[in-house]
Amino acid sequence: MIRGLVIALGRRVKGDVFTIDPALPLTAIVAFSAARAAAALRGLLVRPFLRGGSGIPAFVGARVRLKTRGMIRLGKGATLGDGVLIQGLSRGGVTIGAGTSIGAHSIIMPTSVMRNLGEGCTIGPNSGIGQYSFIGCGGGVTIGRDVIMGQYVSFHTENHLHEDLDRPIIAQGVRRAPVVVEDDCWVGVKATFLSGAHVGRGCIVAAGAVVRGTIPPYSIIGGVPARIIGTRAPGDAVPAELLADGAGGAVSAA
Repeated sequence: MIRGLVIALGRRVKGDVFTIDPALPLTAIVAFSAARAAAALRGLLVRPFLRGGSGIPAFVGARVRLKTRGMIRLGKGATLGDGVLIQGLSRGGVTIGAGTSIGAHSIIMPTSVMRNLGEGCTIGPNSGIGQYSFIGCGGGVTIGRDVIMGQYVSFHTENHLHEDLDRPIIAQGVRRAPVVVEDDCWVGVKATFLSGAHVGRGCIVAAGAVVRGTIPPYSIIGGVPARIIGTRAPGDAVPAELLADGAGGAVSAA
């Protein structure tokens, strides 16, 4: 009875995809449900202060910090894990799509200094960002729907200017370029996205890859810097100009 009730409630938030492993013991179901109820209560408490703050149920973990809440939007059923930090202050704010999960102790940071307002971040529905990830979105980050990412993934949308040898690098400012990860991508643990990277739909990014430039849809990439090592598209060969020594070609730089 309890199992059926939890499934019914879960499907009201997550849709028909929500289910429970039959091997899960009743005690674990009760403990998990209690934790989710506490997160839902915290979501209700912060909801009035968020952008579009009425009628948006979300789950907020313990010790979550939401700064400039009026510029943060949480979609239906979005989940923020324990210890997440989101700074909403930016030109476009921060939007977390319906059903999307941000892993524990992750950081979304569009602006760290008042003198240079950042662009912000948008993450589409039903995506998941692994624990301890960092999204530095001063130059803007857009992540599509149905994207899954491992732990410790990081985004860096700014490069320090360094041409003037008579001034410290720290005093020369930054150059920004947005990072885009399109729908239905799978990103491995500790992948790093550099300023200007654009990953096409349906790509797979190997663990530890350093991604820059433009990646064609359905590519499989890996390495430092990331190179195309295969494709998911049936019958499609990797373009010859992107191959090098049979091991995959360096992706075009931004």
